[in-house]
Amino acid sequence: MFAKRSHLLNNINLHNNNNNNNGTSSANCHHDHGKCMDSCLQVATNVTEQKHHVTREIRGKNLGLCRGFRGCTVWLTGLSGAGKTSIAFELEAYLVSRGIPAYGLDGDNIRTGLNKNLGFTPADREENIRRVGEVAKLFADSGVVAICSFVSPFADDREVARKIHKDADLKFYEIFVDTPLAVCESRDVKGLYKKAREGVIKGFTGITQEYEKPEKPELIVSTDGFTIKESTQKVIALLEEEGIIPKTLRDVEKLPELYVQDSLKEAIINEAKSLPSVPITQVELQWVQVLAEGWAYPLKGFMREDEYLQTLHFNSILSEDGAFRENQSVPIVLSVTTENKEKLDGVSAITLTYDGKPVAILRKPEFFYHRKEERLSRQFGTSNSNHPYSKMVMESGDYLVGGDLDVIERIRWNDGLDQYRLTPNELREKFTEMKADAIFAFQLRNPIHNGHALLMQDTKRQLLERGFKKPVLLLHPLGGWTKDDDVPLPVRMAQHQAVLDSGVLSRDDTVLAIFPSPMMYAGPTEVQWHAKARMNAGANFYIVGRDPAGMPHPDKEMYPDGNLYDATHGARVLKMAQGLDSMEILPFRVAAYDKSVSRMAFFEPKRKDEFEFISGTKMRTLARTGANPPDGFMEPKAWKILAEYYQSLNKQ
Repeated sequence: MFAKRSHLLNNINLHNNNNNNNGTSSANCHHDHGKCMDSCLQVATNVTEQKHHVTREIRGKNLGLCRGFRGCTVWLTGLSGAGKTSIAFELEAYLVSRGIPAYGLDGDNIRTGLNKNLGFTPADREENIRRVGEVAKLFADSGVVAICSFVSPFADDREVARKIHKDADLKFYEIFVDTPLAVCESRDVKGLYKKAREGVIKGFTGITQEYEKPEKPELIVSTDGFTIKESTQKVIALLEEEGIIPKTLRDVEKLPELYVQDSLKEAIINEAKSLPSVPITQVELQWVQVLAEGWAYPLKGFMREDEYLQTLHFNSILSEDGAFRENQSVPIVLSVTTENKEKLDGVSAITLTYDGKPVAILRKPEFFYHRKEERLSRQFGTSNSNHPYSKMVMESGDYLVGGDLDVIERIRWNDGLDQYRLTPNELREKFTEMKADAIFAFQLRNPIHNGHALLMQDTKRQLLERGFKKPVLLLHPLGGWTKDDDVPLPVRMAQHQAVLDSGVLSRDDTVLAIFPSPMMYAGPTEVQWHAKARMNAGANFYIVGRDPAGMPHPDKEMYPDGNLYDATHGARVLKMAQGLDSMEILPFRVAAYDKSVSRMAFFEPKRKDEFEFISGTKMRTLARTGANPPDGFMEPKAWKILAEYYQSLNKQ
């Protein structure tokens, strides 16, 4: 046991002041806190604790995206340079990104504000920790996870902080960051150890003042030989065990895929042959691929009715434990005819076939009526049958069937592009190999012009300025179904390759891959899906441009601008969308052709006459007629690929 040290008030002389109308007593300090701090401490005697009207249960229900009261204090103690603050801020970011209110109380930050009148004498250290303990208690009582990173070298002081929480019936977790002194001193990021060795700093913990190691901390972690993320993960695991963090919020290192194991494949194929079957379309096969590879995680198959309703009405689905909502803005459903529904209702499993070949087994099927007009109106904002994806919905079956999927084997299209169809897990592995510390994704279904490239280049610049060392671009064209007048995937991929070949985008920090989802042209609803899927693939930044997933209204007289969606709504909705908290949305800057310098540049309203907006219609017209766009609009080799495609349409 450590010797009990006297508290601050035992080091000062108290005397009564009966004439004090505020009901306080004054105290003369025996140690100097600096200028204007030479005599008195006011101690209140007539205070009464006031009870809040808001209970912890009510706070837990209404604050944060992750339901439940999670207020507690995580107290990180250890030598200077041990990694306390790094773990604290990593943990803070992890919790906040998952909708759990958290705040890091750092020792240096506290001493520049709340405790700037305290020095480093034993008494001052004691008062420093007492104050922090009280502040942390208030944070915890409000439902916040207070993360305190303080050297706090004395066991008695840490015990005071623990007791403050125990008396308030709040959880307190002491985390000992046990990094050896030699390692801490070798880091010496603040130069404090050097000054302590030189005698400039007196009473420095670990050099001239003892650090009292915790005897029974809740957790011991080290940063020696571990990354900050690995060390923080140990704290996260503790908080999961304690129920502070629901385990469903955990970062999944490898997404569960719906493809069956090789050892079970033969048995599944034999089972599939014995079951009643339903043929699926090419677009439905694309959705099977999306589900099987984990793009729509945590979905385990085509949506059942409750998942479908949540998607339509909330753009999200509730996690299995009910603690939070996962973003899922578009329904992923399978339609069947009335005839098939009546024939299959009650069976335990159904085989899905494409071109007569078994593709997957759908388990425990659940049938429900396909209210098409409701689905279209909610997903697209219109039930106009001339909308390209709406037309497919109207022509589909009158029932939907949901259920878990066992997909027999990886879906390949054998079109020469399968090497680009990387799964979310493969992309995550790729980013790890590249040592990426930031992944920014760019969704596109059109050819890349230099305005797009400018946006991606500028994003990389911003991330580098923010301190990231290796930001990597996920150039991720949509590879599923698109409407007939869109540029086909093979042409777009060749055009993208030409952009990379030219060096407009760097191959060293770009991953070109295909996103297998069909295109729905559902504007602000669909752009959430595009972001969520890339988040599953490991992206933590998402570039959103003008009018994402937009298109002209089928009835061009409906709105003044002729468009189905407002061009700004996609970006605005993404910033507010539920369940995308671990991804930062990067708003677009409008790029146009700057005639004064003959290149694409960010639009400046003050010089609007010097800019030209080259529309998709104008670009297609130039390509079809064999004319060239202005110099600097698009990489010439990339333009040649596009022009040859459009001119081939003329011949057809």
